[in-house]
Amino acid sequence: MTVTAYTLAVLLDLFCLFLGYRFWFRPGPAAAGYGVPADPGGDAGAYLSVKGLRDGTFGVVGLLLLAFAGARAEAWFMVGVALVPLLDTRIVLRHGGPKAVAFGVHLATAVVVLVAAALLFAA
Repeated sequence: MTVTAYTLAVLLDLFCLFLGYRFWFRPGPAAAGYGVPADPGGDAGAYLSVKGLRDGTFGVVGLLLLAFAGARAEAWFMVGVALVPLLDTRIVLRHGGPKAVAFGVHLATAVVVLVAAALLFAA
């Protein structure tokens, strides 16, 4: 179970880095995938950059915690970070985004992050 917990945690952290990269360098498609399309050249450009910074930072912090503080610290971090996809679900729904993205991407991500946290607590 320890290998599964660490593998899932690393994959989730790397995925956060990927999301950060995507919002910085491919903001239009990234925003559409998020569920609330935005024009990267318009007023939404700052939102897309901040989203990329946020997600990328979560990935870096998660990897650093796992490497230097251990599984328990990473697990608590993931419990806190699970609020983000939960609230992203609400944001997508409030702004008329697809329910499939809200629940199938954001809510599902929150569940996976909490499962990863539980596995790390058990490791």
